[in-house]
Amino acid sequence: MSQNSIKASKISDILAERLESMILEGSLSPGQKLPPERELAAQFEVSRPSLREALQKLEAKSLVVRRQGGGTFISDDIGISFVDPLSQLFKSHPEFNYDLLEFRHALEEVAAHYAALRATDGDLQIIEQRYQDWLEGHEQRIGASEEAELDWRFHLSIAEASHNAVLLHSMRALFDLFKQTIATNLEFLYIKEDRRAAIRNQHEKMKNAVLARDAQAAQQAVNDHLAFVEETLQQSSRFATHAERSLRRIGLMRRG
Repeated sequence: MSQNSIKASKISDILAERLESMILEGSLSPGQKLPPERELAAQFEVSRPSLREALQKLEAKSLVVRRQGGGTFISDDIGISFVDPLSQLFKSHPEFNYDLLEFRHALEEVAAHYAALRATDGDLQIIEQRYQDWLEGHEQRIGASEEAELDWRFHLSIAEASHNAVLLHSMRALFDLFKQTIATNLEFLYIKEDRRAAIRNQHEKMKNAVLARDAQAAQQAVNDHLAFVEETLQQSSRFATHAERSLRRIGLMRRG
């Protein structure tokens, strides 16, 4: 948070706008607890009444939630999201897993490109740490669900470093869907031992390319990784083909 003094006629309005910007840029995450009022007011160099007024403005917009005796939290409902019924449909129909992978592919290539160009030193430290966290779990062969969590947090750290708010919030919104599909995919991918080494090498190349600030290499590394996953999963009979979908649509049109 900036230590610059806020000096304006409507301090609470300016503070509210600054907090909104921090939510958009991802500095404040859904569900995150804000520091105590005294500490937050000191960080922004404003009075506690001005801070309370700013928080009230955010609360009125459903951006923060105050819990009696528990503090103030960024709302869990913030962000671009699939409506719950659609989310549940995706989760219960694994044949659409490949569609999610294709969408991830598009998002993450762009995210890696911009991360390599825009990442701060702090961003790079986070990417390295998230990679090491994932690698430790990968080598210890923790369960698919646990590894999926670490895998996704590594990928998300690259999106955070892109400093593109729309990209970041799009990926955060898809967290639950992607995490579940990653776990399902890992169970299939790791049937063969050589694929474990391939996934490790691909993640390492992604990380190294972003840390080297090589945008083209970072984008290519993401492409190589997700293309490998997509091509491997195409060998599974769990995915409906485009032809099968078209036939279903035609059948519905004829009956209509």
